Amino acid sequence: MNQDGIDKSRRRFLTTAATVVGGIGAVATAVPFISTMMPSARARASGAPVEVDIGDLKPGELRVVKWQGKPVWFLRRAEDEVAALPELDAELRDPASEEPQQPAYAVNEHRSVKPELLIVVGLCTHLGCSPTHVRVGDAQSHGLPTDWKGGFFCPCHGSRFDLAGRVFKDVPAPRNLLVPPHQYLSETRILIGNDPGVTS
Repeated sequence: MNQDGIDKSRRRFLTTAATVVGGIGAVATAVPFISTMMPSARARASGAPVEVDIGDLKPGELRVVKWQGKPVWFLRRAEDEVAALPELDAELRDPASEEPQQPAYAVNEHRSVKPELLIVVGLCTHLGCSPTHVRVGDAQSHGLPTDWKGGFFCPCHGSRFDLAGRVFKDVPAPRNLLVPPHQYLSETRILIGNDPGVTS
């Protein structure tokens, strides 16, 4: 204690303690505020790439996976289905996939990296309904033409797509089904939503 009756060491202690307590209070107040600006785990997950294993997918089988809140279809096409795709060109609105509804590596007659595997977002390009996968033998029950070669039919407004997700002429849908960005991690594993290049 000095001659004025002031204990300087105690003053320093109280000043330091008040500063520390004030700092803790400021951090405690800031953390909830800052956390509200961060995306939630659900929001991060909804946009994150999704890995899919298609090793057990059989010819003619369709698998649906959710990505960014949308259904992504994985369809393994049989050899004869792939071979028949060019036969439909005259009936399609955009047979050569000239509109940018797919990455560059899917601009081909089968709209895919591997001819046997179609990967598309399963939403009609008209109003976003989810079309039905209709096989050749089921065409009549859906009111489709007798020469139907398989594909997708939107019962809401009658849009039709072939087995490459290409839209037919004279239907409400204006564009082919969207091919999402994707990458082959191996022969059977695919990463949807990531497009650094194509590996197989």
